[in-house]
Amino acid sequence: MAPPKGVVYTAHLKLRVKLRSIPSDLPRRIYQTAKERYFDAETKLFIAIGRAKYKSKRREFAVVYEETAMTVRIITIHPLKLQQKAARIQSGRWQELE
Repeated sequence: MAPPKGVVYTAHLKLRVKLRSIPSDLPRRIYQTAKERYFDAETKLFIAIGRAKYKSKRREFAVVYEETAMTVRIITIHPLKLQQKAARIQSGRWQELE
């Protein structure tokens, strides 16, 4: 079994978490428990999708990350707008990972 990967938050992610009042552990939790994962063909980064309560509503979040053998570098997190995920999948920008 492979050793667990270290999770690193970028300065950009830390700023976004603070500005959006997102719980600081949420990006890590979504990365670790996501049931949907995509590759973004435009940015060449990975996307983990998860749901969480945010501003009194249950919302879908996209966690953008890059991964090496030893480290996961979480770049940003943002709540998804209605139809945003579907539009990116339909356009081929987001390709589902298995």
